[in-house]
Amino acid sequence: QVQLVESGGGLVQPGGSLRLSCAASGSIFSINVMGWYRQAPGKERELVAVIISGGSPNYADSVKGRFTISRDNAKNTVYLQMNSLKPEDTAVYYCKVNVKLSYDGSPWYSYWGQGTQVTVSS
Repeated sequence: QVQLVESGGGLVQPGGSLRLSCAASGSIFSINVMGWYRQAPGKERELVAVIISGGSPNYADSVKGRFTISRDNAKNTVYLQMNSLKPEDTAVYYCKVNVKLSYDGSPWYSYWGQGTQVTVSS
């Protein structure tokens, strides 16, 4: 009922930048929370940044001042601008959205993107 398509990952040198996008489509009535998570090899998936509709974004301490999350409600899209990338930012990045579907009485559902690889290496 809802599809998430991520793009923008890749290989970048330390200090470089990347911009991730995640577009949601389908039977969407409303999206309240949109966020980015990441999972490095051998580690747990962790929250990177989250933005609530009408609210301020929140960031993991490890990315504050370097990453910026934003959303375009008209396009049901969330972005993650990543600057000053470090090797420890290497991970698969996943978007997650909380969606109310377009039928009466729909609860909120959570959907995950397919993941996009970000590799920071010289």
